[in-house]
Amino acid sequence: MKICRFVVVLSLFFLSCDQKNKVEKAVEEIPVDIKVERFDKVFFETKPEDLAKVKKQFPFFFPAGNDDAVWVQKMQEPIWREVYTEVQKKYSNFESVRQEFNTLFQHVKYYFPKTKTPKVITVIGEMDYNAKAIYADSLVIVALELYLGKEHRFYQFPDYLKQNFEEKQIMPDVVSSFAYRNIPAYDDKNLLSQMIFEGKQLYAKDVLLPEYADADKIGYTPEQIKWCEENEAYMWRYFIEKEMLYSVDPKLTARFIAPAPFSKFYLEIDNDSPGRVGAWIGWQMVRSYMKNNTVTLPELLKTNAKEIFEKSKYKPKK
Repeated sequence: MKICRFVVVLSLFFLSCDQKNKVEKAVEEIPVDIKVERFDKVFFETKPEDLAKVKKQFPFFFPAGNDDAVWVQKMQEPIWREVYTEVQKKYSNFESVRQEFNTLFQHVKYYFPKTKTPKVITVIGEMDYNAKAIYADSLVIVALELYLGKEHRFYQFPDYLKQNFEEKQIMPDVVSSFAYRNIPAYDDKNLLSQMIFEGKQLYAKDVLLPEYADADKIGYTPEQIKWCEENEAYMWRYFIEKEMLYSVDPKLTARFIAPAPFSKFYLEIDNDSPGRVGAWIGWQMVRSYMKNNTVTLPELLKTNAKEIFEKSKYKPKK
């Protein structure tokens, strides 16, 4: 009996692998050629008297109401000149990243055929970690000053933020922005809806970035992923026993969904936990739902949280 069960499991494994191989072969055949424009280089290598030419070429970066003196000052400010120098040290050649964009958008166009192939524009922004990479229909804007490596001397941020200021986070950040634009806003403001909302965008990374590790998809360290896996059943029991899933207490967002140095169970385990464990649990729910239901990625993004939860058959590992 055990031998028969093993044969069945092995057959399903190879069937799954064969299906994945077929998908990846189909993805590779999709023609995509991402174009990159280095606004950061154009801006900082332009003389102040030629600013009008830059504004004509990139009008969307120069909103009405800002005096030209603001831009000229940034061109000449020593600290921003230094930031530009550091960006060029790391990204003077952007080809390897461009190739990653090609691979990403081959996957995007496979699952979302009507999606336009965007133009990628690199910038040096204002060190705004909430706007590291933005997908905006026909454009992807990447703020390179926030991908210099977590140990860079420029970064005066907490470690839980800095750990994601790495080059390998560019694609996951772009997918987050893409997914958020394609996931309908949830009507219910309860914790469960927020968990599954975040779980959807993380599952999009499973599909669109299949070669990436889970840690890179969610922005954890490998140790933080391991902690979640080892404490999954405990966390789930905590949410159930405290009747949190359908609670609309806004404090729960900060405790379990928003980026933070750790999650807030108000227990001894807090200091060992990563932030956003609610998002991680939501991810596991969505994975379980997709495993137990025949649903496409676009359909998943539009499915409401209640249906996903009820049909997920989610059962944490003990």
